[in-house]
Amino acid sequence: MTLEQMRSVISLTPYGRPEPLDAEGKREATETLLKWLLRERGMIAAFSATTEKKRALVRAYMNERPAHPLPAEMIAVQDRLFWTESLERGIVSPESLGQKNGISLWQGDIRRLAADGIVNAANKGLLGCFLPNHNCIDNVIHSAAGMQLRDDCAKLIAAQGHEEDCGDCKLTRAYNLPSKYVLHTVGPMVRREVTENDRAMLRSCYQACLDLAAEAGLASVAFCCISTGVFSFPQAEAAEIATGAVLRWKMRHSDVKLHVIFNTFLDSDTEIYRRILSLV
Repeated sequence: MTLEQMRSVISLTPYGRPEPLDAEGKREATETLLKWLLRERGMIAAFSATTEKKRALVRAYMNERPAHPLPAEMIAVQDRLFWTESLERGIVSPESLGQKNGISLWQGDIRRLAADGIVNAANKGLLGCFLPNHNCIDNVIHSAAGMQLRDDCAKLIAAQGHEEDCGDCKLTRAYNLPSKYVLHTVGPMVRREVTENDRAMLRSCYQACLDLAAEAGLASVAFCCISTGVFSFPQAEAAEIATGAVLRWKMRHSDVKLHVIFNTFLDSDTEIYRRILSLV
């Protein structure tokens, strides 16, 4: 699917930012969202629990919710709550990161990065993780962006007519994340040992994301460690493939000023990338 085809299916116009909420506004928004999600599920919408527990239930129920549009009034409530939470997590600008040859390494929560695009390690359904409150990156990104993200992904898959191919890439808005866009890519799942096809598919993930980011005019893109979690790609080899793919792409596209950020979460991944990038 080309970028223009994506634009014909979903809006890629940068998403507006709502006014943030105070503490009482957050509590009320959480209550409102939970009551609506419960009613949608045909459940009783009144019970006693802490605000933290209710917020966890909002995330759990939205994780399980099938893709379909939200009422405008619920979008407004959700967006103010989720954007307030993004502000509270703290926003990290790509310009604040040190870089070498247009490449940075940053360890932290990818939800904080205000890169033009962040990469989501998606599954073939492209709809996000349906496990309530699961902490895979797919779930974390969808849960912070908002329920519109799953709806956009569903529209793209429906227009495409089949599940997402490994090594391809789709672009959506990031909604209530600090980034403007999310690039969704499906990495290879390693079975018993890494095959040459696994390596080729992982390399393709990086190339496809970079190609699409450049075509969309993004100035910066942040990569998570694709396929190294539940998809079981060995961390060190995945990092070598990732850095090699990015460096080769940059050499072939020297006229494109694209800031690439390798975003790590685990200390072990950070050390691996730091060692590799020290040799560049």
